[in-house]
Amino acid sequence: MNQLQLSRVDLNLLVLFEVVLHEKHVGRAAKRLALTPSAVSHGLKRLRALLNDPLFLPTPKGVVPTARAVELAEPIGDVLERVRGVLASAKAFDPQQSTRRFTIGAADHVAAVIVPRLLGTLRKTAPHVDISVRQILPPRGGSPSSRAWEPVLDDLEARSFDIAIAPLTELPVRFVAHTLYEEDFVVAARKGHPFARRPTLESYCAMEHIVVSMTGDPHGVLDELLAARRRSRRVALTVPNFMQALAHVAETDLLAALPRRLVETYAARFGLTSSELPVPRARDPIRAIATKSALMDPGVAWLLRVLAAPAGSREGRGRRKGASLTTSAGL
Repeated sequence: MNQLQLSRVDLNLLVLFEVVLHEKHVGRAAKRLALTPSAVSHGLKRLRALLNDPLFLPTPKGVVPTARAVELAEPIGDVLERVRGVLASAKAFDPQQSTRRFTIGAADHVAAVIVPRLLGTLRKTAPHVDISVRQILPPRGGSPSSRAWEPVLDDLEARSFDIAIAPLTELPVRFVAHTLYEEDFVVAARKGHPFARRPTLESYCAMEHIVVSMTGDPHGVLDELLAARRRSRRVALTVPNFMQALAHVAETDLLAALPRRLVETYAARFGLTSSELPVPRARDPIRAIATKSALMDPGVAWLLRVLAAPAGSREGRGRRKGASLTTSAGL
């Protein structure tokens, strides 16, 4: 593209391309961009002429990208992130003065561990910065590998949140990750539950269980491990988050395999006891993840450093009062 052609390109067309690609629907894209559907359609027409490709093909449920559009998604995303980074750096990020709100995607058991220390750090170093936590869980919980969490990467690239905290081990080169801690699971039960007196595999399989699932899928990671031993269990209840699982375990005879740190934190409050899992399961590395392009934003880069700082460091001390914190469930 020569200089004359480049001067005729409207940067807003690339933004429009990014939003339509994510929404896969002209009407929803128009709503997100605060435009009319006809304006979006007109912009797509200009893009098609500019890039010499249909880009998006109509379907009864919206639009689907062409092969060329899929090919262009990453380079156009990189261009836009570089532009956003340039604009964000026009005014240096000062955590002491900033009034920004950052969004972190994390499962509620991770937020229960991370958020208190984060708020303590912000109270001292960034008193006007606010945090939103968005609940994330795998769309299907049955896979024992980190691949179940891979849709989180799509949300990161769509900028649904600034940083995700998830047990992902293998990442494409366009992402950066820092391991915050390692997590394993225990069997949680109410105090006095008979399983605590005899925590065997046979006893475990004979009990009724709770599985944490965003979709209501009753097939969890442990079911895969049990099946490998020709065992099974009855999942009597699914709930969409770990805190609900804690509450139901405390009031019933149901068992739940829950993160050790979560159970240790709330055992006294809920009247819980815990036992080791009856089948071995690897620890999960809990990692803070961001796209390299997002880290061009000095604010996001600062937040990742804060999250990755050791608990005993200067950033990791203190309690914060008065910070605004919101949560929302769903991916």
